[in-house]
Amino acid sequence: MACKMLFFDYRESEEKFFNEHKFDSYEIKFFKDSLNEVTIGQLTEEDLETAMMISVNTSSKIDDNVVSQFKNLRVISTRSTSYDHINLNSCIRKNIALINVDSYGTNAVAQFTLGIILQLIRQICVACHSINNPLAPKSFCGRDLDNVKIGVIGTGVVGSTLCKYLNCLGADIFAYDTKPNKELVDKYCVQYIKFEDILKVSDIVVLLIPYTEDNYHKFSYDEFKQMKHGSYFINITRGEFVDNEALLEIAKTGKFKGIALDAVACPNLRAFDGNPKDVTSDFCIDTYEPIRELAKLPNVIITPRMAYDTQESVDYKLKRTFEALGDFLQGGRSNRVF
Repeated sequence: MACKMLFFDYRESEEKFFNEHKFDSYEIKFFKDSLNEVTIGQLTEEDLETAMMISVNTSSKIDDNVVSQFKNLRVISTRSTSYDHINLNSCIRKNIALINVDSYGTNAVAQFTLGIILQLIRQICVACHSINNPLAPKSFCGRDLDNVKIGVIGTGVVGSTLCKYLNCLGADIFAYDTKPNKELVDKYCVQYIKFEDILKVSDIVVLLIPYTEDNYHKFSYDEFKQMKHGSYFINITRGEFVDNEALLEIAKTGKFKGIALDAVACPNLRAFDGNPKDVTSDFCIDTYEPIRELAKLPNVIITPRMAYDTQESVDYKLKRTFEALGDFLQGGRSNRVF
């Protein structure tokens, strides 16, 4: 008998994988929406009664109200490394296993970050938008990458890969991490310095550290004020790191030459159509306005958490997901959080 699975956050880039792979052991029902306390009301009684597995992405919000409505749920699989969008205590109380995906998309995220850096310092987006705007500035003078100081905050697998790319292009690389990588120092000319010094000396600050609650609003007024006038700020990790109101206020003073955010604190927030649709919390409503205002500023790039989104990394995540689920059915613990 096939296992009933509800698959949420289903994306177009995932269709290719399912067209090429057949999973006869699973009866999969796909949903493009995220799963949360609102969308769970759209599920049928049969879905809630028979679902043994659910698969979600970070844009879903699995709290106690969501978990309690499933009658026979045995495992939650998140197609991500992080799992703070899932209430762990709720799962533990109902003896529901949690499976995640180990590190993925390293090259994809590092390459995306490098592309963002080049877009900002060469003002590519501003120049593109100027074509149909007669009032736009006519000068788009940029910088050579081998003549700027780049501060990389977080040198895990993605940060390390980015440093290697930047070294090939001749950039002057500074880094901050609680666990410095000796290989980066010896082979790629990376200089580890204090967090405060990164802010003061870098022309470009790139945020790539893993998110924890201790890092909430790691970048706020004090941090932005310490950065160089005319510098660039790039966040490719989690939106919760950044105090958006502080960033907007400082940005309006003209301090930054460019800003790029690949994440906001509410992953489903649509900040560009004049209507915040992810309004399941006051927190998301408060997040909406400064992001919408930031998006209006020149040389600001806001993308919808797409750094990892290459076909290779999507296929890898799905492959690892179904390997772990298959192992779970055999009594194994592959990729088990608990």
